[in-house]
Amino acid sequence: MRLTIHLDAFDRANPMAFAILWLDRETRQWSREGHMGLDLPEWGTLHVDCGNALVCGPNDPVPCRVLEGLDLNTADGPFEGETGRAQWCANEARTLMTGHWHIQCVDNDSVEPEHSIFAGEETP
Repeated sequence: MRLTIHLDAFDRANPMAFAILWLDRETRQWSREGHMGLDLPEWGTLHVDCGNALVCGPNDPVPCRVLEGLDLNTADGPFEGETGRAQWCANEARTLMTGHWHIQCVDNDSVEPEHSIFAGEETP
């Protein structure tokens, strides 16, 4: 199952800040599909902790975003339209920023991504 997540309302970072992430529940990876005003790597790994999704960089176990209440282990969810709070540390001083996540699309079909950068592999 792949989820398209929209992150927004990080007003203190940038009034128009947003990011669209593509989450893959099976591989526990994510890719950045679009963004403005939010600093995110192109892709990374996903972890689950106490019912929250932890969005980490490709080589960093420390989350760059915490999607509160997005439990990737539940059999009956998540669902389109589901929303929750997103947290991140904006700088080295650990200033906590709060925004929102919103599931735009749930895709249950199994397809190969157009570009394999998602998986950290080179395209042949």
